[in-house]
Amino acid sequence: MDTTVHDRIQHEITGAPVVLFMKGTPVFPQCGFSATVVQILSHLGVKFKGVDVLADPSVRQGIKEFSSWPTVPQLYVKGEFVGGCDIVREMFETGELKQLLEEKGVEIRA
Repeated sequence: MDTTVHDRIQHEITGAPVVLFMKGTPVFPQCGFSATVVQILSHLGVKFKGVDVLADPSVRQGIKEFSSWPTVPQLYVKGEFVGGCDIVREMFETGELKQLLEEKGVEIRA
């Protein structure tokens, strides 16, 4: 991955408290896994920034290299990689996601 893509990803991650690299947008997810994570975050009332990896193939590949995680979506909270759909879903079901968000100082409306 070139430094431009790395810097852009780093800027996205640090530019908002909660960032979701996903296929599509929060309003119109383009895959079921991305839609699931959007639903979970919306259910918790978390404001987040969606980054559509389909809009830029270099970001789509770059985020996988950046996190050493092979799939999209990818959730970041306060600059820290949380995981993909399965991990986020499991954390949500156990209450761990809500706890993590609260510990990081992210406002939850649920």
